[in-house]
Amino acid sequence: MQQSIKIGTRGSPLALAQANDVKARLLKAHDGLSEEQIEIVVIKTSGDRILDKHLMTAGGKGLFTKEIEEALLDGSIDCAVHSSKDMPTELPEGLCLTVFLPREDPRDVFISEKFSHFLDLPKGAILGTASLRRRAQALHLRPDLKVVTFRGNVQTRLRKLGEGEADATFLALAGLNRMDMQSAATEKLSLEEFLPAPAQGAVTVEIRENDDRMRDMLAPLHCSKTELEVIAERAYLAALDGSCRTPIAAHATVDGDHILMKAQLLSLDGSKIFERNAETDATLEAANALGNKVGLDIKAEAGQAFFEKLNKEVQEAIA
Repeated sequence: MQQSIKIGTRGSPLALAQANDVKARLLKAHDGLSEEQIEIVVIKTSGDRILDKHLMTAGGKGLFTKEIEEALLDGSIDCAVHSSKDMPTELPEGLCLTVFLPREDPRDVFISEKFSHFLDLPKGAILGTASLRRRAQALHLRPDLKVVTFRGNVQTRLRKLGEGEADATFLALAGLNRMDMQSAATEKLSLEEFLPAPAQGAVTVEIRENDDRMRDMLAPLHCSKTELEVIAERAYLAALDGSCRTPIAAHATVDGDHILMKAQLLSLDGSKIFERNAETDATLEAANALGNKVGLDIKAEAGQAFFEKLNKEVQEAIA
């Protein structure tokens, strides 16, 4: 009889849907594995507890992984399922991302109970989002909008919208698809106007680096195409020292034996936008190098003064 597997995850409906998807894929990949041998362990993270502050003031995107990674390191769980876009670019020593599931649709969606399209919002309408990227992209197209902070999981943000705290919000289509909530989307936004967050739509599984058993068990779940795309996008993020503090967007696509990538850096009010389109060979080394080069090129073009001004504006916006 095979050993049991403990899968660590956050407790939101989306996180549980992702963890259960990994469980189902493991059962399908291994005939001798029974459902009783796979346990989903819910771990409440700091990011789930702190809802009255912006992520930046609370400590950054690592708040959604810290407690889960601690459980992984102390052996309480065998693997952890994450949304790739929640993962810091640097992982704790001894841990690695070993598997990327096939990527879901990476686009954002516009959601409103009053208006059918983002561009239909009246002048001065209130947009709710905690994402600095979405804020900047929205204001780039509609500088007249008022943006308020929306924190919480998908259900919480939809509830806030229903209670009238804002006229509209944005969510990731991938999350709605995974929870079979596609009908909540009012409008699917184009990748041309709303480039997604790096690694949006990609689920990853984290393990201990020396755990060959879990590496082998998870190997059949891996999608190399998704890995190439995410590696390029995360390298871009790392080159810009990217975090939840910076309006950064990127999307890479594997096309045959090439990777095509588009990347953006925006000012908080959307008035400035730096963009690059690039491509390279579809290898892990080339993908990493591409993302790094694009990030460094954009960083150099924007200049130190831009980042100093951006940091000041972000501090003021979330104070």
